[in-house]
Amino acid sequence: MNTQIRTKDITLNDFTKAHIAGAIEQFQKYNMDITTVNVSVAKEKQGVSVEFDMHIAHQQPIVIQQEDADLNAAIDLATDRATKALRRLHDKVKSHRNSSLKETEAVEVE
Repeated sequence: MNTQIRTKDITLNDFTKAHIAGAIEQFQKYNMDITTVNVSVAKEKQGVSVEFDMHIAHQQPIVIQQEDADLNAAIDLATDRATKALRRLHDKVKSHRNSSLKETEAVEVE
């Protein structure tokens, strides 16, 4: 998975970079084939803006944009929203109606 963090009019310290990297690692638990994650952090008039742009193989990209007065709060809110979107996509792809080959029973022909 390729990750890229871009900033505009703001500098990130090591703690904030680790916070974003930890958020990206949370996305791996859904076993989706995430190819790239682009994170954009920009300073706005009323605070900061955080945007997650996730590209998933064979799916539409997921783009989450969150604005807040506090940088860490914006990262947490964007992470929660991205996690929710990935969970919904995972549930949609792996539906309970679809059965795997292991679950099907062999039918005996006489």
